[in-house]
Amino acid sequence: MVEWTDFERTTIQDIFSKMNYEVVGQQALARCLIVYPWTQRYFGKFGNLYNASAIMGNPMVAAHGAVVLHGLDKAVKNMDNIKAAYAELSVLHSEKLHVDPDNFRLLGDCLTIVVAGQLGSGFTPEVQAAFQKFLAVVVSSLQRQYH
Repeated sequence: MVEWTDFERTTIQDIFSKMNYEVVGQQALARCLIVYPWTQRYFGKFGNLYNASAIMGNPMVAAHGAVVLHGLDKAVKNMDNIKAAYAELSVLHSEKLHVDPDNFRLLGDCLTIVVAGQLGSGFTPEVQAAFQKFLAVVVSSLQRQYH
């Protein structure tokens, strides 16, 4: 079980309360697909992913990015038991979708960059530490079925 400080809880909730899921989700997923092109193999049905411009303008990337961000709501609302909250998603990604578990970390890194850009000077080292801790717990929970 993860212990959260009041600052960490408040920070995570504050970040997500201010986040435009459609914009941030699209930017994070698109960044992941561009920077780590091998992650595109899971999105064959998304159509044109041939270059950065196509990825950034792809409506399916935008829609799935929003889905991912809305999925993080489940973790925000269940910070005391993220592993249980994500048990079904872990099984889905492991057994049905066969997603490389390292991709969760890569997407988390891209999300951190996008959030940092959105928050600007408000993304202090302390805020980043709380956000990174949160994402580490989410990633660990999603990777749980793989172990």
